[in-house]
Amino acid sequence: MERGLNRLLYKLTRLHAKLEEEIRGELRRRFPDNMRLLRLKKVRLQVKDRLHGQGLRRAESELAR
Repeated sequence: MERGLNRLLYKLTRLHAKLEEEIRGELRRRFPDNMRLLRLKKVRLQVKDRLHGQGLRRAESELAR
């Protein structure tokens, strides 16, 4: 169970970093695509929310031991 949770946290962390990189790249463009930025930021926020939710569940399960 814990290995699966660690794998999920790792994947979410990597996805969040990739989205950050894409956002920075779009912002560096001469004429950034505002709709793309909006979509990227929305997905990044969803990933961040999921990461924090998973982290809280993990902390709760460790406290229950």
